Amino acid sequence: MKYKVHCIDANDKNILDRLENFLNQLSGEVVAVLPNLKPTFQMMGATAKLDSVLIVEKLD
Repeated sequence: MKYKVHCIDANDKNILDRLENFLNQLSGEVVAVLPNLKPTFQMMGATAKLDSVLIVEKLD
């Protein structure tokens, strides 16, 4: 069994469309979709912002 990890940047506003198109084009089985969060500090306090999305694909 082989696995491949893909990374999609979430800096753009069209992340949902890009993620949907990418998932539909995969040939293997999706094992996990993991958000990569980046800590940020705003006036209301510490929070986190979505930096990228990691997708683990199981290849045949």
